[in-house]
Amino acid sequence: MSTSASQTHESLEVAVIGAGPTGLSCAIELKRRGVGAVVFDKGCVVNSLYHYPTHMTFFTTPELLEIGDLPMTAVREKPTRAEALKYYRRAAEHYKLDIRQYERVDDVQGADSEFSILTTDRTTESRRYRARKIIIATGYYDIPVMMNVPGEDLPKVLHYYTEPHPFYNCDVAIIGSKNSAAITALEVYRAGGRVTLIYRSAELSSRIKYWILPDIENRIKNNEIEAYPESSVLQITQDSIRIATPAGEETLKNDFVLAMTGYSPDLEFLKRVGITLETETLKPRTNAATLESERPGIYLAGVIVAGMHTSEIFIENGRFHGIAIADDIAGRLHQT
Repeated sequence: MSTSASQTHESLEVAVIGAGPTGLSCAIELKRRGVGAVVFDKGCVVNSLYHYPTHMTFFTTPELLEIGDLPMTAVREKPTRAEALKYYRRAAEHYKLDIRQYERVDDVQGADSEFSILTTDRTTESRRYRARKIIIATGYYDIPVMMNVPGEDLPKVLHYYTEPHPFYNCDVAIIGSKNSAAITALEVYRAGGRVTLIYRSAELSSRIKYWILPDIENRIKNNEIEAYPESSVLQITQDSIRIATPAGEETLKNDFVLAMTGYSPDLEFLKRVGITLETETLKPRTNAATLESERPGIYLAGVIVAGMHTSEIFIENGRFHGIAIADDIAGRLHQT
């Protein structure tokens, strides 16, 4: 018999929404302070990292990805995606975290110390939980920034890139001027794809990694990758892409579109659960010391604290949010 959403499925001390590195760190720090936590995620553990390119290498060292004082090792100086996934699985097992994978949190009702959380699991069963405190650590990688052009909903248009092999001997348009677009363009080109790079700015981003930028610039200079700066997509069809360029409109033969246009936090969810956002930056209003939001009892952690300025917070600094939040929650719960 399925559990009705009107019934309380379970009572929790703290519900953590998001099982990324920051969410796991929050749960670990709470456990170390004697506070129980259940972690919910609509996908798998560290779902965002799972969707990174298959052979990706981080641009940081292992110790800067560590959580819960658990050492991370890597074969080389910088860890790979596979090593990171293994590490965070090990962290979850080591601390025996209670993680509810593939269970999406739909809404948060009630008030501080008496929250009611509504979820939907992978079987579409609805559940309701009680929780005294809530931590939202949902990241930003799950919601791609859309181009909002006709044809963007075609199956050939992808907002996530995993590996170059499927694009061998295909005409591939890559949209974007930043690091992910440059790396994707280079990998697809070297796997035998015919690459066209389309971006709105006059030049490629100066924030592209220093060892990637000259590579992509040389490929463009040698006409190995065709580039359309100051250009934008107008329409996508099954076999072409129509773009606006400084010289006028052009229609290019096309098999796939990889839209590396960036990602954004789930701001609609934050608004739905009563989190106040700054008008210009879309940053949630939080207590700088505790990261508690203006809705008492709900805390925010990780990249969502930065609003649309997602480049301000990464795993390296977001993982420390758990310490401040856990200190505040433990202090309050232990007083009652």
